[in-house]
Amino acid sequence: MAFSKYTRRNKIRRRIRKALVGTTERPRLSVYRSNKEIYAQIIDDTTGKTLSAASSRDKDFSAEGSKAEVAKKVGMAIAEKAKEAGIEAVAFDRGGYLYHGRVKQLAEGAREGGLKF
Repeated sequence: MAFSKYTRRNKIRRRIRKALVGTTERPRLSVYRSNKEIYAQIIDDTTGKTLSAASSRDKDFSAEGSKAEVAKKVGMAIAEKAKEAGIEAVAFDRGGYLYHGRVKQLAEGAREGGLKF
């Protein structure tokens, strides 16, 4: 019997997180994707703190357009917040999702905003 989507994603997520650790110099850019929204956080795993976050649900964010366009805007927003916090390079954590569609658009938006992966 095949795994459910949730179980499969969590297995992949654990496998990715074994090798991927956010440090103070190079924090982790974590992505969570729901059916309607997309969220991104920059996390320092050594201290366990979230350094900055952006999502399509933020008050100052206009979520107009397709979900892929919104994901790209969220990527640019997280890059802007990271620059304000003094972060230039991150380790991209796709969170068990395929690097395709909205996750890819968020990554491209963050790169356009000036983050280095």
